[in-house]
Amino acid sequence: MKLLPDGRLYRALVLGAAAVVLGLGGYFLVAWLVTDDTGCAHGVEKRGTKSECTGVTDGGFHFTEALAPVFGRIKAENDSIADKSPATVALMIPMISDNPAEQHEFTEQVQGAYLAQYRANHQANGQRPPIRLLLANPGRNYEFWEPVAQQLADAAASPTENLRAVTGINISLKETEKAIAFLTAGKGIPVVAGPMTADDIMNSAARPHAYPGLARVAPSNSDQAAALGSFGSDIKPAETMVVEDVRQDDNYLTTLRQAFEKLAKGAPHAPETFRSPADFNDEGNLSNDFHQMVPDICSSDAKTIYFAGRPVQLRQFLIELGRRNCAKHYTVISGSHASTLTVDTKFQDQWGSLTAGSGITVRYAALAHPDSWSGDGPETPGGSRRAYKELADLATLFGNTSATGIGRTSLSDSRTIITYDSVTTAISGIRNDTVGKVEMPTLDEVANSWLRLHGGNRVNGAGGWICLDQYGNPYNKAVAIVHLDPVTKSAAFDRLAWPAGRAPDANCSIRTGG
Repeated sequence: MKLLPDGRLYRALVLGAAAVVLGLGGYFLVAWLVTDDTGCAHGVEKRGTKSECTGVTDGGFHFTEALAPVFGRIKAENDSIADKSPATVALMIPMISDNPAEQHEFTEQVQGAYLAQYRANHQANGQRPPIRLLLANPGRNYEFWEPVAQQLADAAASPTENLRAVTGINISLKETEKAIAFLTAGKGIPVVAGPMTADDIMNSAARPHAYPGLARVAPSNSDQAAALGSFGSDIKPAETMVVEDVRQDDNYLTTLRQAFEKLAKGAPHAPETFRSPADFNDEGNLSNDFHQMVPDICSSDAKTIYFAGRPVQLRQFLIELGRRNCAKHYTVISGSHASTLTVDTKFQDQWGSLTAGSGITVRYAALAHPDSWSGDGPETPGGSRRAYKELADLATLFGNTSATGIGRTSLSDSRTIITYDSVTTAISGIRNDTVGKVEMPTLDEVANSWLRLHGGNRVNGAGGWICLDQYGNPYNKAVAIVHLDPVTKSAAFDRLAWPAGRAPDANCSIRTGG
């Protein structure tokens, strides 16, 4: 008995139907693979609700178009030394931000890292080993630090990659702290932090081995406060007030609050407080809070306000303070993160807040400033005009949009300078141990090299001398005191100040007790 008919037509229909089924199956298979694909490039994966591309690249993949020019130069530099047994240094910072000002700063930091790599490979008298640069994106606010840090640990263990230091750590958060602990205490990888300033992510006399192999090149929040106190020694505590963000899990805020409360000891009023959103780039409703806060400030005797908060909240506060009804001039003092206001597009049409009424002077401790060591005068203790000029010349050479450029560069807001110094310090440690028959120092040897980076072996950073103490912290690092100039819409240099109240001696000697 036949259940199915014969005939060429039927067979053709059956074959056609089968082809359609197979075709549709293939289509859905491909669609599923594309939809479920988590890869962005080799070593880079999509993670999180925003499917952000995070991971480690040699420059072959740029995380955002703003980074394309400088990533291209890094890729070319890495390829040019691939067969010369290079040592690898990684820059670990978030690479993508929805905040244009923060994205601008991230780009500047990558530019600073490249300029340090280029100088090491082309302007250091052939010193070895050559330096390969990896770019590690742990995601917004270091959300995906763990898988990315593990990639770096794998590179450190690889006899072909030879990762010898991680640099650039730039935001003082709990996630940052965990990443540093994992890399140093967990994996034995030396770390040279960049713009990170929190006092509680460091080695100290109380915790000398908390982060073995960690070095820092930026003055801490307490060092910045000490320098600000030295600069403003005539400020009367009775005429001060602290305005502070009480959000937890932010090491920058926690230690800045502590430092400013110490400076304002004796102030007649308790701090005015606010709580920023979990993502400090979110505006929230804090303009309303600051609007309500201003009348209480006006009714107080305060003339100087210490503001312990992040840049978005500082902008919101300044705008509301600029709208005050009282005829009083205020000086608002903040930490190094205030530098973001100079590139904040939302502040560009609000500089008038600083000149409204009796005016507002915004002063902060910058991590570096071009006017600190520029010019042709004699060298003075604490910094090197030659070191700054080397960076400035490189920024001029590559700071363009040509095929060989890295995009427009600026040294005015400190991010390029401090990251350049972070990478330069790591390279100094690596090369100081590449002597005799040593072609590639071990991780332990690089970490131990931080112990020698002082005195005559100090790093002449573009932002000032880097003299590491026994805990890997910069001793009496120069602090550029600056103020926001509403005319030029930039940070104007006031003068240098020193955490120890004086410049270091000519040998950068580290004194007992500070």
